[in-house]
Amino acid sequence: MRAVTGSNLQPSRSCTPTRRPRRTSRLFAGLALVALAGCAAPPPKDPEALAEYREANDPYESLNRKMYDLSMTLDKYSMRPVAKAYVWAVPYRVRQSLGGLVQTMNEPVVFFNDVGAGKPRRAGDAFVRWCVNMVAGLGGLIDVAKYAGYPHHDNDAGLTLATWSVPSGPYLFLPMMGPSSLRDGAGYGIDVGLSPWNYVPRGYGLLTFNWAYNIMGTINGRADHLDALDQLQKDALDPYATIRSAYQQQRKAQAEAIRNDHRATVPDWYN
Repeated sequence: MRAVTGSNLQPSRSCTPTRRPRRTSRLFAGLALVALAGCAAPPPKDPEALAEYREANDPYESLNRKMYDLSMTLDKYSMRPVAKAYVWAVPYRVRQSLGGLVQTMNEPVVFFNDVGAGKPRRAGDAFVRWCVNMVAGLGGLIDVAKYAGYPHHDNDAGLTLATWSVPSGPYLFLPMMGPSSLRDGAGYGIDVGLSPWNYVPRGYGLLTFNWAYNIMGTINGRADHLDALDQLQKDALDPYATIRSAYQQQRKAQAEAIRNDHRATVPDWYN
């Protein structure tokens, strides 16, 4: 599941993306929209209830809650035990370094989205981070770029589309992937296409590395939020609604941060 706080956890991505014929893709998209439309709850007529309905932006709440319950059940007997074993077996510093490696491998996606959002300074920072950490940071195991004045920042295609004023669409909870929206779901597909690691050739163990990188990233990300999710499940009156609210607020804040980043293109050290 993707986390609702901090950097988003990225689920495993296919190593060899396939291209469907355009007509087939449109057919699948149309069928999905028809299925969703059938699950949408009609807006309430009471003004107060209608305001809450619009604020939640969750017309498919009934279906989403079922997907949430399914995901929590699957997580309880799969990812959570694996994450707990991972935390027990792997020291914190090692987990932190492995998380840095995953983060560095994702920097090209951040770079392309910074370019797409029209933020050249952010794109330059992401490019420098990737170059420095891949070489001096041993592939990202050590975050040398952070100490050099280039801290990590998040970006993805969903946020880029938000900076283009593309509406988020209704809230969705995707099985084993977590909170999302129509816009962010489409953005995830774009990010898969932007990641150069999804185009690695066969041979030299690169395909095996790509699988290992994705699996490790999923486990490491789940372990990072092990205690937080357990605490939420224990304390929140309605964990589903809490996750929904936190996710929507986080995405809105991230998009605003990108829009409001008006730093000069030329880095400070150049002057």
